[in-house]
Amino acid sequence: MRKILIIGAGKSSSYLIKYLIDKSITENLKITIGDINVENATKLLEKDAQNVEVIHLDVFNSKSREEAIKRADIVVSMLPARMHTEVAKDCITFKKHMVTASYVSKEMEALDAEAKANGLIFMNEIGVDPGIDHMSAMQVIDRIRDKGGKIILFESFTGGLVAPESDNNLWNYKFTWNPRNVVVAGQGGAAKFLQENQFKYIPYHRLFRRTEFLEVEGFGRFEAYANRDSLKYQHSYGLDNTKTLYRGTMRRVGFSKAWHVFVQLGMTDDSYTIEDSANMTYRDFVNSFLPYSPTDSVELKFRHALKIDQDDIVWDKFLELDLFSATKMVELKKATPAQILQKILMDSWTLSEDDKDMIVMYHKFGYEINGEKRQIDSTMVVVGEDQTYTAMAKTVGLPVAIATLDILNKKITTPGVQIPISKEIYTPILDELKTYGIVFNEKKVPYLGYNPLNLE
Repeated sequence: MRKILIIGAGKSSSYLIKYLIDKSITENLKITIGDINVENATKLLEKDAQNVEVIHLDVFNSKSREEAIKRADIVVSMLPARMHTEVAKDCITFKKHMVTASYVSKEMEALDAEAKANGLIFMNEIGVDPGIDHMSAMQVIDRIRDKGGKIILFESFTGGLVAPESDNNLWNYKFTWNPRNVVVAGQGGAAKFLQENQFKYIPYHRLFRRTEFLEVEGFGRFEAYANRDSLKYQHSYGLDNTKTLYRGTMRRVGFSKAWHVFVQLGMTDDSYTIEDSANMTYRDFVNSFLPYSPTDSVELKFRHALKIDQDDIVWDKFLELDLFSATKMVELKKATPAQILQKILMDSWTLSEDDKDMIVMYHKFGYEINGEKRQIDSTMVVVGEDQTYTAMAKTVGLPVAIATLDILNKKITTPGVQIPISKEIYTPILDELKTYGIVFNEKKVPYLGYNPLNLE
């Protein structure tokens, strides 16, 4: 039997595991799931699951990690990105292919020559974003080029959101992935993008007030704020001569305006700790960022400092979070503002048992062909089934699983550290994803050039 080792069985692994088990008989597969928590991994298996075993695997124990990798034909690492490198080094030592959904790190990139020398495929960024965004974009870009067209504009947006039927708070948002990533999003430097051949920058303190509006048929209106580096894939995509290149994150309209308040106050800062944070109430935390007043309430100071009217829906959003509670405690020792804000938000934004998540993706392709400028807009929406088979797990896990099998079946043969931007990779994977309801709907629209960010 052909042996697949999956290291890590977190929230994004459910569809990955199910897909490979469902294929195990026809494809002659033996799946081994290695995780430090055997019980959690076992919960992802159906009662009659065949050709699968769960083993205790501590990735920091080099002996057990090496033994597990040595027995496999291909390794799927679903670990946090920082842990991939040691697994990758073992894969080179024992000559095993490897698949991950994570961004290519400098450490992973440094292994490219050795991977190629050993004929090994190290497939990275094969989840949703990065992953499906790469493949769906390159399929359209290559198709336009094959017809003689020239790409002059490319915009790409993705959002992990709550499904409409579970959207029941004023923020129209709940945590569907790592809450910390949401709280610290956009920090670490100005957002950079290209607009009509001009480099543009948005500093963090203005990031959430410069949004682009997007309409997705059947799902309404969204907004998007810029990713930190929209130019990261410019060369990889072959867009060196493109006039406009912009990548962003999608939210429901109104989210960014309210989130901007947290940024203004400094509540998303993760660079210092709050004194005696464990003994603070939520109200104390908010008050620590506001001027002293012997008479004015915390609420009044908050509204005055941020120029929020009492009848503004933005104000209702903060009330909904219990931000001014004098009884709820932070209970975190030596916590940063960002860590405290995350705790407060998790009270309100954690998915309930019956909630469903949603992944939305939107691409814009502006191109010139035969002297005429045209545009294609392409959208994808995936709604989760439940808290195990989420939209996030589906759009991350299925591409990983399909790529793993395609490597075993020699449909993907090019060695080296890579991302899924070639036809060899994206064509069969996107075709198969359609059978699971992961479909892009394309629409030809008038070319209007770059749609300026909506400044408010």
